[in-house]
This record gives sequence, structure tokens and C-alpha cells, in this order.
Amino acid sequence: MDAWQAVAAKFGARQLDWMVNSTARINLAEGAVRAGKTLPSMFRWLDYVRHAPKSGELIMTGKTRDTVYRNIILPMQDPALFGSLAAQVVYTPGSSAGKILGRRVHVLGANDVKSESKLRGMTCAGALVDEATLLPEGYFVQLLNRMSIPGAKLFATTNADGPSHWLRKKFLLRADAPGMNMRSWHFGLDDNPSLTDEYKDSIRAENTGLLYRRFVLGEWVQAQGSIYSGWDPDRHVVDILPPMARWLGVGVDHGQNHPFAALMLGLGVDNVLYLASEYRFDSEIAHRQLTDVELSAEVRQWRQQVRIPASQLRGPEPQWWVVDPSAASFRQQLIRDGITSIPANNAVMDGIRTVASLLAVDKLRIHSSCEGIQSEFSSYCWDDKAAKLGEERPIKANDDSLDAARYVIKTTQALWQQAIPLVSTEADPGDLWRAA
Repeated sequence: MDAWQAVAAKFGARQLDWMVNSTARINLAEGAVRAGKTLPSMFRWLDYVRHAPKSGELIMTGKTRDTVYRNIILPMQDPALFGSLAAQVVYTPGSSAGKILGRRVHVLGANDVKSESKLRGMTCAGALVDEATLLPEGYFVQLLNRMSIPGAKLFATTNADGPSHWLRKKFLLRADAPGMNMRSWHFGLDDNPSLTDEYKDSIRAENTGLLYRRFVLGEWVQAQGSIYSGWDPDRHVVDILPPMARWLGVGVDHGQNHPFAALMLGLGVDNVLYLASEYRFDSEIAHRQLTDVELSAEVRQWRQQVRIPASQLRGPEPQWWVVDPSAASFRQQLIRDGITSIPANNAVMDGIRTVASLLAVDKLRIHSSCEGIQSEFSSYCWDDKAAKLGEERPIKANDDSLDAARYVIKTTQALWQQAIPLVSTEADPGDLWRAA
């Protein structure tokens, strides 16, 4: 039994079917998170590279080269997973190409519509696509156009998205159309035999509402209604804070024509995250705007007045100041005032999902003095008009404190995830590594 067969023996029936019968021109594995789509796609890709047409280019692609490396290449280099095959996956992070089984493979990112130009002039013999819904439609179509070598095949994985997403409307729903030459496989949590019942129960508990239907059931459903449907002031608002094991950071959403908001985040000794204090300045209410110099002075003075629980002291020192990535001028002002800040991780859906998961498992609480964010939780809704156009975004109104909280919670996840190991969300290891 060779290495591929030995590992394949550990897979479930749906995973094996995906590996063995993905012989169409377009092969798509879609559905719930952690449902076992990606790992078998790697084995299928290795097998395909070994037998692919000798002419033409091979491509591995995703939202960015970093995500392709992290999600696919790095696991393929693990001998515990791939045995002797791991040594034949050669790639230097950031490079435009590597070698797999002695064959050159291009590694491409596709984070905007301009990425289509990276494919111009290529003649492609095969492609592996990570998280296909995150790619621009034009790039995906151009990739298929480049696959002109006889026998060329594309293998793609993705979690479910909205019902109007181009991948669902133009490919998934048309898989049986004459001449389409496409097959798809829907994966649920139970299709991954490596998941324990405890793990699956945790995922089910951490996702609510739309997120449950998307990430647990794998349904392509429209974003609608309240975003934080699990928000409950009786459960999540506290009057007394415990001692803090560490002060993780201050999240800042910069605003001049809309409210400026800052939230102080701490990890309690009880392994719960606390939004302990809030600063807000609303120029509309004040009938004047503050400059970056004034806002910096205000927020630094506020930090000095924040009470440290279980003591008479004030002025906790946060490990990080996490600032709205579009507020470059304010970040520069903080630097001039002696505070080093980092741009926030602004992956909106990832951040929303992390906050929602924390609320669902009672691992995020808000001090009663933080009035702005409390009022925003209950009114934060999906934009129905955008959803009907195939776009997914919250209504941009009354979200300033929520954005500040999302920034600091998601960006510092690498610091708190060991104490609060959410199984359905992961830290981006680049957030704090890049800052350091």
C-alpha cells in the first residue's frame, strides 16, 4: 500500500468519493466548515500532479499566496499527514512557484479583479482552488479559459456563501447543464470522521442564526436580519469585572463625521474576554469635530482613567493598540504621542463570526458602562439590498463601537485563543507577527 492509499484508508465515504470520482473538468467540494473538504483535495491534487498532462502549467490559487501556503502547502509538507510525499512538496513562502513531485506549480493570489491579468498567456493543465467563493468571478472564469490542455481538471473547495453568489448561480446550480462537465460534492460535519462528537457539539454551540446555517449546515442562505442574534444583555452585560490576567488591547474605530470609538479589552482570570471600558466622541452631538491631535489626547487620557478591577489603581497598559486600518493619519499621530499601534484585521465576516461565537458560548462580556456598544448590538443588521446583488455586508450605520470591538478581538486572537479555544474560528497568525 503506497502513502496515498494508506492515508486514504482513514477517510470517510464522502471524502473517498470526492477523491476517487472527481474526474470532471470542474470538481467542487462545498459545504460546512471543518467538514473534511480540504485534506482529501490535497491528496487528490498530489495524485493529479503525478498523472497530469505533461504540457501546460499547473496552478494552486486562493485569495492570497499566504493563504494558499497556510491552508494547503504547509499541511502538504507535514510527514505526519503525507509521509514520504511531504519531502516532494518544495516551496519558499512568498514565491510565485514551487515544485510538487518534481513538477513546477504556480502559486497565485487573487484578491481583486485585477488578478485576472496574472493568468494572461498561460496554458493550464490543472488547478487547485482554495476557498473558491473568495475569488473574483472574472479570475475564476479566466482560469477555466486557460485550461485548454486536453484532460485538464480543476479542483476547488469552499464553504457555503449567499444564494446569489456567482459560484452558486453560474456553476453549482448549473452542474448538470449540457456541456458543463462539472461535478459537486456537499459536505456536512458528519462527513469528516476525524471530528469527535465533542468537537462537533462545540461548533454547533459557537454559531447561531445565519452563521449556524452557513457554517454548520453548509446552506447557501441569504444574510438577513440581526447579525448578533445571540446578544442578550441579561447574559452578556456585567456590573463588576474580575481581575484581569492580561490587558490585551484597545480597539479604535476612527471617525470625524461619525462617532470615534475605543474599547479596552481584557482577558479575565476566569478565561472570559471583557470589554471593560469605552470611549466615544460623537461630533454630531458635540456640534464640532476633533483633530487627530485632540482625539489622541482624549483617548490617552481616557486610558489613564480606566479602573483596574480588584484594586484602587487606574490606567491599565494594553499590549496592543489596534486601529482602524484606514486611519493612517491617526496611527501616525499616536506614534508621535509615544504609542505604537497596529492596523486591525478587518476581515469583516471572520471578525463577526468570532464575536458571535464568543457571545454564543458566554466567553465575551461587556461592562455596563459601555453604553455605546450595547445600543449597537441590538440594531446591527445585514444589508438586504446588498444581499440581493450577491454582496454580503452589514448596514453601515450605528456600528462604530462594534467595529472597534471586532478589531481588537479578532486581531489579538492569537493572544487569547489558548485560554478560549473556539473550534470554529482561528486566529490569523500574521496579525501580531506582522506587528512585531
